[in-house]
Amino acid sequence: MKNMKINMKNIRKAFCVKAACLVLAVAGCLSSCDYLSIDDYTDNDLAIDTIFTQKRYIEAYMWGATKYLPDEGALFGNPYTPGPMATDEGFCEYGTSEFQGMGYVLGDRNDNNLGSLDNWHAWYQVIRQCNTIFSRMDEARDWTISERARIESNTRFIRAYAYYLLLMNHGPIVLLGDEVVENNEAIEYYDRPRDLYDDCVEYICTELEEASKNLAIREETLTEFGRPTKGAALGLVARLRLQHASDMFNGGNSARVYFGNWTRKVDGQHYIQQTYDARRWAVAAAACKRLIDLRDDVGAKAYELHTVPKDNKTPELSKNTADPDYNNTFPDGADGIDPFHSYADMFNAETVATVNKEYIWARNSSATTNYTRHVFPNANGGYNGLCVTQKIVDAYEMFDGRSTGNSSEEYPYSEEPDGTTTRRELYSGYWLNTNVCNMYVNREARFYASIGFSECYWEMASTTDATQKNLTVTYYSDSPNGKDLVTNAAQYPITGYVLRKYVHPNDAWAGDAARRLAKSYAMIRYAEILLSYAEALNQLGNGSYTVEVNGEQQTFTRDLNEIKWAFNQVRYRAGLPGMTDAEVVNAELVLEKIKRERMVEFLFENQRYYDVRRWGDYESSESETIIGMNTSATKDAYYQRVVPGSSRIARRIVDRKMIFLPIPKTETKRLPSFDQNPGW
Repeated sequence: MKNMKINMKNIRKAFCVKAACLVLAVAGCLSSCDYLSIDDYTDNDLAIDTIFTQKRYIEAYMWGATKYLPDEGALFGNPYTPGPMATDEGFCEYGTSEFQGMGYVLGDRNDNNLGSLDNWHAWYQVIRQCNTIFSRMDEARDWTISERARIESNTRFIRAYAYYLLLMNHGPIVLLGDEVVENNEAIEYYDRPRDLYDDCVEYICTELEEASKNLAIREETLTEFGRPTKGAALGLVARLRLQHASDMFNGGNSARVYFGNWTRKVDGQHYIQQTYDARRWAVAAAACKRLIDLRDDVGAKAYELHTVPKDNKTPELSKNTADPDYNNTFPDGADGIDPFHSYADMFNAETVATVNKEYIWARNSSATTNYTRHVFPNANGGYNGLCVTQKIVDAYEMFDGRSTGNSSEEYPYSEEPDGTTTRRELYSGYWLNTNVCNMYVNREARFYASIGFSECYWEMASTTDATQKNLTVTYYSDSPNGKDLVTNAAQYPITGYVLRKYVHPNDAWAGDAARRLAKSYAMIRYAEILLSYAEALNQLGNGSYTVEVNGEQQTFTRDLNEIKWAFNQVRYRAGLPGMTDAEVVNAELVLEKIKRERMVEFLFENQRYYDVRRWGDYESSESETIIGMNTSATKDAYYQRVVPGSSRIARRIVDRKMIFLPIPKTETKRLPSFDQNPGW
């Protein structure tokens, strides 16, 4: 794949600028990368003035700006966001120079050293490049009206997305509008305060709304998969509106506790609103409902949950649930689908991502593919140490939807180490071995799709080497993948669990012909929109609120049937009973159910890091001690809940300042009017 370069000598002066809390490097090249390939646009050196003479050069320049945006699947090593390893989802012993989410919670990252989490400059560089396009795109004379509208919408989306990433990770930002900041000016010119959080949300949402007007609903071709779409724009709006309505950012108790004293030095205004506005939940509900109702060009629903039909290996549904609709055919119940494959096949590459209607916005992700190696056993060339915590394992329910602490006689939960006595195929292609501990029996389908536990069966079917496939993997201290026998102290699952969510049965890392299926990563799934819609409606209380959506007035209340409808679809897809009429009347109970559902449904999808913050649960959630199995023991003592033997457990920091990443100190000390995030 070719690199598209513009003439550095001619444009260095025009682009090199320090502006408004950012140090902008020169846009050195328009590099191509998978879904943003700009091959065939231009491969010759171009002066900056030449770029704006033709539409194809401008389009190349636009896609070139995205080289500063992340592979969103890069959540583990050298991540762009603290992500799962900075939450109660994950844990590892890998070096923090690579696993910087761990470094963040261990205090190794700060305003002097953000490592790969320092994207402040790069994302502002995207904004500047987009603003340059807006300021000069009229110079090209070979546009058609539709071509110009398409490029303008893509540019607007790319700019808004850069702002979105800055806001989600660093908090309130500096909004530049369409301004291309001049260079070689006095410091007073660049000295600008940060905008208020509310203003940032409104600006980004407005820009995404505008961008959505001329974007396709979805891109299904391989060459365009991952590019901005109408669904991507509206999905980001829905996510921001939900966050904006949540306790931390809407005058709730956590907003007052965390940000009550954080005011802008230039005018004393609070960066985060300190008074509650219930109407924001209606705005969030409307943003979600718009995606739920969206239709494609032939009138079909644009998005729906991914499902795989049941087969003769799919277990029959439970008969002892209180949900009267449970046995109806999906989506009105859980019948007719295979819950394991409906969930697992989205992530392991069995389902072709470009035609998956659950993916509102997704991309091919080399990072997701590559980091599956960190969950594979040492016995198959893996690094064996990307761990899931016991807290997550305990959150998965039993097959009939009961909690582990309230299991039924039909599907009991037990932590007795004596396990299964026969090997059986739970779902087509998924085998539960003999000797599996009882605590891993009778669990919901998403558990088996997501978690690797001791005595788990790994196929590694692509390799032709019989010694490297069809392995039973154990993590007892004296097993080949256990603490005492691994050659690298970081390469064993210290909690006793690894992430299987992105692993396909054919994937292998060792042995002749070993290969991995290329993975996709979903930035926004329809399941998120359904759960967000249910949450927004649930939080409306007794009020009735009318908001305008696409020029039409819509009224939202705490509609019990709508809450059940949205929430229960996600449950039914997982093979679980939904909420009952008796449960949905209790708003506090509903919120707790939504929180647990999001915790499980979006495991290692970079949702929980932001969820616990917006809910105001950050300190209480993250203060719980990391727990796992006794991986320092042999099998006879392994199945005991212990604090893993790692100094990192006690060193994990829970501090209010960690709601936001700090702004790099090089920026804050330069500009007198600029405020650092509280606590840094």
